[in-house]
Amino acid sequence: MQPLRHSGGDVVLAHIASGDAVPAFEGMPIPLSDIQLMAPLQRPPRIFGIGLNYHEHAAESKMTVQSVPTVFLKLASSIVGPDADVLLPPEATNPDYEAEFAVVIGKAGHRIAVEDWEQHVFGYTILNDVSARGVQLATSQWTLGKSFPTFTPMGPWITTRDEVPDPHALDIRLTLSGEVMQSANTRDLIFRVPELIAYISGIVPLEPGDVISTGTPSGVGLGRTPQRWLRDGEDMVIDIQLLGTLHNRTRVTI
Repeated sequence: MQPLRHSGGDVVLAHIASGDAVPAFEGMPIPLSDIQLMAPLQRPPRIFGIGLNYHEHAAESKMTVQSVPTVFLKLASSIVGPDADVLLPPEATNPDYEAEFAVVIGKAGHRIAVEDWEQHVFGYTILNDVSARGVQLATSQWTLGKSFPTFTPMGPWITTRDEVPDPHALDIRLTLSGEVMQSANTRDLIFRVPELIAYISGIVPLEPGDVISTGTPSGVGLGRTPQRWLRDGEDMVIDIQLLGTLHNRTRVTI
C-alpha cells in the first residue's frame, strides 16, 4: 500500500489558504481501506503547542499554571500521519506521549477579539505531542525536545468547524498497548480555544493552516509513579469524540 501524494505540494494547506468553502477534487472516490492516509497537513506555517493547560496535568508535572498560556513551538519537520511509526532514537531520552485536541486556523488574523474566534477556525484534528522529557526539561526551552522526527503524529483528518458544535465538550482518551493512560474532556481546558486564539494573535498574526495544539490532560508518563516512558513496539491510540482515532506505533532506533 503506497501513500497518495499530490504533485502540487500541500493541497490541504492550499485549500485552507484559498478560503473556498468546498474543496474541488478530481477523479473517482477511493475506498478508505485501499489507501494509506498521510497527515492532513504536511507543512503548516506553525505548530503552536500549549503547555500545562489542564489543572491535573500541571499538578502531576509539578509546574505552576501561569496567568497566561504557556506557548511553545513544534517544528513541522516532526509531522507524521496515522499508522506511521514514531521513532525513538537514543538521543530522545525519556520519551513520553501526550494526547491533544488541535485547532486548525482557516482565516488569517492579528489581534483577534475573543468573540470573533470562530470565524478564524477551519477545523479540528488530533495531535500526539510526543516529547523527549530528558531533552525538553534540560532547559527552559521546550521546542527541541518536542521536535524529533516523527514526534508530531497528526490526523486522521481535519474535521471542519461545522461538524463540531462545541469544541469544549469532547471526550479525549489515549491508550498505550490497550491500557488507558489518559481520559478527560476538553471542558477541563484552562485556557479555551477563544482565549488561545486571542492571546497568540495578539502577539503573532495567525496564518491559514497554523495549528494550535491545546495541551494534554493528566496521565502522561512524566507524572506517573514510577515514571512510564515509551518503549519499543507500543501502540499509541488517541480517540477524540467527533474527530476519530489516531494510531501510531513506537520503534526504537539506533
